[in-house]
Amino acid sequence: MTERSTVHSVTYDLLRTLKLTTVFGNPGSTEQTFLQDFPEDFTYVLALQEASVIAMADAFAQVTHRPALVNVHSSAGVGNAVGNLVAAYHGNTPLIITSGQQHRELVIGEPYLGNREATTLPKPWVKWSYEPARAEDVPEAFMRAYAEALQPPAGPVYLSIPMDDWKRPLSGFTRVRTVSDRVVPDARRLRLFADRISASRRPALVFGPEVDRAGGWDAAVALAEKLRASVYGAPLLDRASFPEDHSLFRGPLGMSVKTISDRLAGHDLVVVIGAEAFRYYPYVPGDYLPDGTELLQITGNPGVAAAARVGDSLLGDPATAIELLLDMVAEGSARTAPEPMARPRELPQTPSSPLTPPEVYAALSRVRPPDAVIVNESTSTMAQQVEWLPTVRTGSFFGGPAEGSAGPPRPRWASRWATGSGASTGRWSA
Repeated sequence: MTERSTVHSVTYDLLRTLKLTTVFGNPGSTEQTFLQDFPEDFTYVLALQEASVIAMADAFAQVTHRPALVNVHSSAGVGNAVGNLVAAYHGNTPLIITSGQQHRELVIGEPYLGNREATTLPKPWVKWSYEPARAEDVPEAFMRAYAEALQPPAGPVYLSIPMDDWKRPLSGFTRVRTVSDRVVPDARRLRLFADRISASRRPALVFGPEVDRAGGWDAAVALAEKLRASVYGAPLLDRASFPEDHSLFRGPLGMSVKTISDRLAGHDLVVVIGAEAFRYYPYVPGDYLPDGTELLQITGNPGVAAAARVGDSLLGDPATAIELLLDMVAEGSARTAPEPMARPRELPQTPSSPLTPPEVYAALSRVRPPDAVIVNESTSTMAQQVEWLPTVRTGSFFGGPAEGSAGPPRPRWASRWATGSGASTGRWSA
């Protein structure tokens, strides 16, 4: 580091204060001025393609429960990153993504490596996108990016920084702030929800990814047991929020409108916590809810609440809401406990070549260590995973991407479930 105080030195001091000292990236020439004099107490994790950069940063942020800093090349590099940026956005992962911009004096002439309409490129898959109007604004832009990424609903943000900004003199930045990452639900509306839950004859609980991300696993188990309620896995979940070997767990809901409605038949009340209501795919027409069934939704994401096709919504941190509901709802000991999820676990008499999904999951279930973390992108076989390889601990399942992927056509059997039947300090590391 140079003795002269610059945008570069001031920004790195701020990043230290915010504990953003691990950078995931694949840089180009417009990022070189950011990386010059790279501090010994920072780590740059290098990937060979920007999609991998986002994926690694996404995992790091989810596991550490704090924002991750990303550094990719302007324009083309950001474009390469967008595919996994979609997943990070839907997975509410707090990422601060940076890329370089050409020298300010050249930008007006559309120079080589100029990032045209830089702040538009990553939209709509970032919460906030910004290019500082002045070099002196770079540290404050990072401060706001940190706050935007962390505040609910958490998610990725983007900064485009002209390459000549880093060497500009700057005396310092002292307006370091802290922000809340939780919003308490409205007490009166939560009481109304609790009363409706207590009055329900046969309630169903649907716990979504927001619950596990918020640390609500144990509270979710306690609520289900107090209510003696059936528990279903949210459609296409990217985090499991309830032990899938629990006697109250009834398996995944499915994905289509018809499948979900059919699965919920017989329940007079469905309580969706920390999930969309619902994430649908493919389109199979049907009633959004069975006759006589009502729905309550609790989510920390206003967009998710607004997009719900049915039911009444309440905004608030899901883990906090569950903990409060535990003291508000009446004991459900008079309710008939649901039948445990059926697990036929049938395998071919003769081993297949190549292996079928149940055979793969069966083999993994025999050798999985108790502290293993499962990462699975095979959305078409999630029902088989739950059957053979259930998630039993918080933070031990990461499905992805949260928005799906463009892959080869699914095998014919996969559609049955869709429709309801079936790091060295200061050095580069790769």
